[in-house]
Amino acid sequence: MGASANPGFASPTEGWFTSEGLNLRFVEWGFPDKPAIVMLHGLRSYAHTWEPVALPLLDNWRVIALDQRGRGRSDWDPKGNYYTEDYVRDLEALADHLALRRFVLVGHSMGGANAFVYAARHPDLVAALVVEDMGPGASASSGGADRIRRELNETPSSFATWAEATAFWRRIRPDISAEALQSRVTHSLKPGEEGRVTWCHDALGIARSRLSAAPDKIVDLWPHVEALQMPTLLVRGANSDFLSAATAEEMCRRNTRIRRTDVQGATHYVHDDNLAGFNAVLQDFLSRLAGSFTSRS
Repeated sequence: MGASANPGFASPTEGWFTSEGLNLRFVEWGFPDKPAIVMLHGLRSYAHTWEPVALPLLDNWRVIALDQRGRGRSDWDPKGNYYTEDYVRDLEALADHLALRRFVLVGHSMGGANAFVYAARHPDLVAALVVEDMGPGASASSGGADRIRRELNETPSSFATWAEATAFWRRIRPDISAEALQSRVTHSLKPGEEGRVTWCHDALGIARSRLSAAPDKIVDLWPHVEALQMPTLLVRGANSDFLSAATAEEMCRRNTRIRRTDVQGATHYVHDDNLAGFNAVLQDFLSRLAGSFTSRS
């Protein structure tokens, strides 16, 4: 499933839509007459994290990646509403804006939680679901959740140099590939005041919502996992400290539509750590959907 020689495939276009008064950006690869895949990034990520996943798919798919609120070039929420229900409403607005009628939904970590909830609520729109290293309880009580909370508390608001910023990402993502590290530096950081380097995302607001969420803001994913009605691929990093093997097994037991695959040489950040492994299992899953889509999504 290699990328076409047509250079238009590899050149993303940029689009904007409004959700709850926020201007949100998405990037899109491929041609609009192909069936659509919508991709949702994780907590401190951005739409372009999906580029190396998207490019090999473009002979057969149109790929749309969202800068979720507070990230990338999308607006920051002045009210600090960075919770699952807010992200799901944004995704509903995106699907309406693009008039998507039947699509594949892919989500990593936080984006995976959002994808579970959206897919359970919209089985008529989501033809298939792919979730990268997310499951019920993982954000609250896993070793990875504790690590992420420490990282949020210890993340500087800015850096003296680009080299210092790069070293920070390398320190907290020791298994990340060189290419993924460069992507993260390019798309998550920007020049700040007085020559410093600062974040593209709303670091303070996102950290506050993640660290001090009220109980009514925390979504129990089990009912959504159990309600899924579409083929679902659960991709777990074999070395993940976030989604346990036991939880992944229980998800498959409770809903037989879920197929689980562990990618070797990967932590919670599967497509950053082992892109080839992630792409292989994703492409195999997508190939099994061939013929179930019309020419337009």
